[in-house]
Amino acid sequence: MSNNDWMIESSNEAADREPVELHPERPHPARVYDYLLGGNTNFASDRAFAEAALKLNEGTRTTARSNREFLRRAVTFLTRDAGIRQFIDIGTGLPTSPNVHEIAHSIAPESRVVYTDNDPIVAAHARALLTSEPGTGPTTYIEADLRKPETILSQAHEILDFTQPIGLLLIAVTHHLKNDEDPQAVVAAVVDALPSGSYLALSQITDEFRPEQWHAIEADFARRGSVLTPRPRASIEQFFTGLEKVDPGLQVVNRWRPEESDAYKDLSEGECSLLGAVARKA
Repeated sequence: MSNNDWMIESSNEAADREPVELHPERPHPARVYDYLLGGNTNFASDRAFAEAALKLNEGTRTTARSNREFLRRAVTFLTRDAGIRQFIDIGTGLPTSPNVHEIAHSIAPESRVVYTDNDPIVAAHARALLTSEPGTGPTTYIEADLRKPETILSQAHEILDFTQPIGLLLIAVTHHLKNDEDPQAVVAAVVDALPSGSYLALSQITDEFRPEQWHAIEADFARRGSVLTPRPRASIEQFFTGLEKVDPGLQVVNRWRPEESDAYKDLSEGECSLLGAVARKA
């Protein structure tokens, strides 16, 4: 099957699905993130939440944008330096260029990418925009929730070779899990299914630097029917249990291998408020 055949088949399967409730009255992380990045694929509820968050913590927008730079650097490292040619991006959000496949294909055109999110609006845009160019490795999209890793893994097996290393991307997604959902175990379930030599790249909002502001945003998110869970460094470290973190370890993301051209490399820890790392599975 050619790369283009894969995308056509996936699109036809998507067209047969039942309609999904959008819940425009409730902010969704992917759409809030889109608004903070300057996008326009969002509802009034998403914009209202984002603006309320900015009033509680003016660094919310720079947190989102420094996270995007971390994604670019992490994928570049995994493709160029670690030799990864397969990726699973869970919680991909709305397409914002450069996307994972664009970064990976610019270095290794044969790279394969599986995107996944649980918002039907993300699904519609992803299937239209997150597609491979001719002559490059295939991309596909799975509509699934991180809370159900078995769904993601079973479908990812259709496009990825699980005998070869895979780059797992959990970029600003784990803070949308509640503590009583055992997020460390959820992440471990995916990591455990990956072959030796795979990598985890993860970023998560922390309450280490501006606890009052972030817990106020957490409470506001809860009032609006959604979840945001800032975590201390020790809890975020647990996502990497059993893995070998590459230098410089767990850092505020704007200080993880910053490049001179990065717009947010000089943010303070509080202005960034995201901890992230890349780690290898032995």
